[in-house]
Amino acid sequence: MFYPNSDRLKSTLLLVAVLGLTLGLLFFAVDRSDAAKLAWQAGVVPVLAALIIEILRSLWRGEVGLDIVAALSMSAALLFGETLAASVVAVMYSGGTFLENFAERRARREMSALLSRVPRTATRHANGTLEDVALENIESGDLILIHQGAVVPADGDIESQHAILDKSALTGESMPVRLGHGEEAMSGSTNAGDAFDLRVRHRAADSTYAGIVRLVEAAQASKAPMARLADRYSMLFLGVTVAISTAAWWLTGDPIRAVAVLVVATPCPLILAVPVALVAGLSRAAHFGVLIKGAKPLEALSTISTLILDKTGTLTDGRPQIVSIETRNGMSEDQLLYFAASLEQASKHPMAQAIVTAARRKGLVLPVPETVAERAGEGVAGTISGREVAVGGVAYVSAAVGVKAAANAVMNAGTAVVALAVDNRIAGYLTMADALRSGTDELIAGLRRLGINRIVLATGDRRAVAETVTEGLGLDAVRADLTPDQKVLLVLTERKTGPVMMVGDGVNDAPALAAADIGVAMGARGAAASAEAADIVLLVDNLERLLPGIEIAKRSRRIALESVFAGIGMSIVGMVAAAFGYLTPVQGALLQELIDVAVILNALRALRIQPQTTQSQGAPKTSEELPSTGETG
Repeated sequence: MFYPNSDRLKSTLLLVAVLGLTLGLLFFAVDRSDAAKLAWQAGVVPVLAALIIEILRSLWRGEVGLDIVAALSMSAALLFGETLAASVVAVMYSGGTFLENFAERRARREMSALLSRVPRTATRHANGTLEDVALENIESGDLILIHQGAVVPADGDIESQHAILDKSALTGESMPVRLGHGEEAMSGSTNAGDAFDLRVRHRAADSTYAGIVRLVEAAQASKAPMARLADRYSMLFLGVTVAISTAAWWLTGDPIRAVAVLVVATPCPLILAVPVALVAGLSRAAHFGVLIKGAKPLEALSTISTLILDKTGTLTDGRPQIVSIETRNGMSEDQLLYFAASLEQASKHPMAQAIVTAARRKGLVLPVPETVAERAGEGVAGTISGREVAVGGVAYVSAAVGVKAAANAVMNAGTAVVALAVDNRIAGYLTMADALRSGTDELIAGLRRLGINRIVLATGDRRAVAETVTEGLGLDAVRADLTPDQKVLLVLTERKTGPVMMVGDGVNDAPALAAADIGVAMGARGAAASAEAADIVLLVDNLERLLPGIEIAKRSRRIALESVFAGIGMSIVGMVAAAFGYLTPVQGALLQELIDVAVILNALRALRIQPQTTQSQGAPKTSEELPSTGETG
């Protein structure tokens, strides 16, 4: 726009233009036409001067914009004595800029809400007391109290028995999430339940929420090529405007018709519609947990035809999970899980933590293990409620109980079996695997419906594991055993047939994310390097958020184009009408303002986009009763 980035200057120029128009109309009403013309001129000159300064700055940068048409219309109106028309154009143009700022502020509302919610202090446990400290003084390992209704200031683990968190500001999930002891809480969530203690994992400056805030700030400062759509067509539109106005003057000998054409051609629809629609799309996508780093990725996202997916942590959960339980000697599944999880509390192995998490999700109350002895990477032995328990690999448990343990579970590629013995008797087996995320079949189908016609898996894992995990998904290709540079080569190869989107979460995915037309990072648990290299960050650990993100991008771009071409079409019709003498300059100015309002309101429809692909979120599960811990057969 033609004003420097000063809200005060924009407001002042609008006020001057309105005051000039109002005073002129008052003078005109009391038959003081000379004074009226002077008042109208006084309201126009400051606006025109600011506009000319901005045009010169743009030309110095090598840019030719449609502000030239607005300057021509005001200058011609003043030159030929149509001071009232010039005053109306000045008011409408400065008012249009003011309206654009209002529209963009509304469009940015949800993203700005992230910034406004940044906490400044935290309540820390210290020597049996609580103290309020500045957020920058919170360190990893600190124990802090999260009050009811407070925003979690840093990533950490729940130290209390449970916590209820509202993630709606980050992910758009409407229902609060119940987290148990030891589970991770994402910074930026709001405590929707009772106060709880949190063990800090990372300093606040390195937390998920701080990273999100930095990404939001970068997104707000960006400008997309499509936002320069007006400039790309500026010379053509300028040529058409000059041609119609010149022809009207030449053929009729009436310069006022040329002035009327220029007034109607004032190009607010082109200048206002695109940024408003795209910024609204960015805001709407953020509401659904999809942070797009600017309007350029938003526009590119709408054209993607090929998708490359990483496996671990992206297509799969990235953490081992229990996929089946096999019991022996009269042990129930809940009892087996109870003993295994109680003992595994003493281990930091990923599979041990997965077993503990599964037990707590079922509501099992786990006692503290005694006389624990761990053999790193093999297993753990100890006492649970007076009973001797061993859990770990089949070979480790076999040696612990002195008998050969043999699981009936089929050892497929990518799976592992954890054996359990209680009182020197085999109690059963837990089959662990990094399983596909739930709803993956529906995700693939949804991507196909949205125009993604080629989907490829790219992983550094073994081919047998990759093929086993993706069996039945209907992917177009599976590429396994890839190094980071080979992933980049795959992206470059696929780009030969169309725009490519790459989705990943690890440090090894960062180069491929940067090489793709659109890189998407799993931001909830992914590496900072991948989030930094990506164009889009999914704020929640849910790959299904890609669907509303793509749909919002497509519909926002379509709304922007509709606004632009509808505005241009209505302006050209008005220009022709003015050329034939059906519109005076004043009427042309009023008509153009109606067009401006129409295209901006149409662009703001992007704020109300409701993706058809969103999934409802379920309520937290209720706890189950503790299983019997009596003797097993």
